[in-house]
Formats: sequence, C-alpha cells, structure tokens
Amino acid sequence: MQQEVVLAMLAKEPSHGYQLRARLRDALGPLGDAMNAGQIYVTLTRLEKAGLLSVEKSADDADRSDRKVYALTPDGQQRVAEWIAEVSWPRPDLAEFHLKLIAAASAGLADPLTIVDTQRRELLRRLRDAQRAAMAEPDRSDAGLLLEGIVLRLQADLRWLEACEQNWTCRRSGS
Repeated sequence: MQQEVVLAMLAKEPSHGYQLRARLRDALGPLGDAMNAGQIYVTLTRLEKAGLLSVEKSADDADRSDRKVYALTPDGQQRVAEWIAEVSWPRPDLAEFHLKLIAAASAGLADPLTIVDTQRRELLRRLRDAQRAAMAEPDRSDAGLLLEGIVLRLQADLRWLEACEQNWTCRRSGS
C-alpha cells in the first residue's frame, strides 16, 4: 500500500487502524476486499517512525488499551499536500488516483475537479508527444507499434478522466 494513500485517508480526521481500513474498503469497493489488514498496520508503523504520524492510546476505549489513534503530524500534512499536487501519470495506478480524489474532497485538501484537470493537461501533453513520435516512425516499425500502444493507453486514460470529471461534477451539484 502506498504510504501517501494511508496519509491522505488520515487527512480528514485521526483514526484507529481498523477505521482507516474500513474507509479504504469503502473507497475502493470490491478492490478493497483483497486488502491485507497487516499491511496497513506495517505502513502505519513506518509512517510513525518517519515522523509523518503521531500515535496516541485511545481514550474512549478504556477496556482496549492496545487501540491506537493515528493522526498526521505537520510533516505528514505537508507530504499529503505534495502528493495531492503530484502528477503521477507515467505509471497510472487508477485506484491510487481515485483515492487521491476522495481524500482531497473529504478532507477539503483540494478540489477533485482541479486535480482531474491537471492530470488531463499532463496526459494531453504526453499524447501529443507520443503522436508526433509515432508519425515520425516508418510504417510497421517496432517502435511505431510501441508508440501506438502508448497513444491508445493515453486515450483510454483520458476517457476515464472524463468519467471522473462527470462524477465529481454531479457530486458537486448534488444530482
């Protein structure tokens, strides 16, 4: 699990590990069912050691002294802000991008439509570059075939971003 995803899911409010896992499952739907709970706790421990999270014993659960509440430190908040602003499309992880939109909206970190637009501009730039490179290749060349695959992948990613934009526009208007 990407550390930034865990941090971003804590941006809204401090949480127990099991609450964080439930939030991730809700955000990912059926894809979240395969999530390993142990992996989340290992990630939380790493983030605490890195100074990105603080941990407190749960005050509201006196009979469960092992329950911890995880919260972002200022450094953790900064890392989330950097991740939200990052254009990460050379190797898109659609679930990570989806969680970025959800975390940005739920914690008020950024407008999901602005994030989608930033990604779209980057993809359009890459598409233009790939199309130019493909046109410069001789017919039936190996590189031409690879570039065609890159163009097709970018076009599919752009269509998915259109679906994201429609979804978040509908959420904003309440329809």
